[in-house]
Amino acid sequence: MTLDEDVLDRVRQESRSRGASFKTTLNDLLRVALAEKPKARGRPFKVKPMSLGCRPDLNFDKIEQLIEYAEGPWHR
Repeated sequence: MTLDEDVLDRVRQESRSRGASFKTTLNDLLRVALAEKPKARGRPFKVKPMSLGCRPDLNFDKIEQLIEYAEGPWHR
């Protein structure tokens, strides 16, 4: 097994702080990491597309007409 330098340094540092051997520290750290259960995922979010249709009676070039449609004739 080959460890990356950063992992090796962190295990050595942890080993020194515990006053334990490198092997014991590495095994303890692996046991803890392997015992952690992965977080349960919910169902994936899916967007269900739907057709909004075409509104031929609305002219999107006339903003006033759109606002009146959305808010009513007393929008002012």
